[in-house]
Amino acid sequence: MNAVHDSLSRQGLTRPREGRMIAGVCAGLARRFGIDPWLARLLFVVVLLAIPGSQILVYPILWIVMPSEKPVYATPYPPAA
Repeated sequence: MNAVHDSLSRQGLTRPREGRMIAGVCAGLARRFGIDPWLARLLFVVVLLAIPGSQILVYPILWIVMPSEKPVYATPYPPAA
């Protein structure tokens, strides 16, 4: 599973820590493809209505497979001399 997470991270497909609604899957897909997260969520709902049931399986799988974004820590400044 770590190989899958590493591969998706290199491709820029991660679930962001900020801007999540449920798990961040739509926000992560939106960030990866350069669209607004609300548009990605709207497309998800439209596809859910057009093809019922498939997203109920896809969303949890993506939730598990897509790695969460790693926290960014500020590097401390060296002490003044």
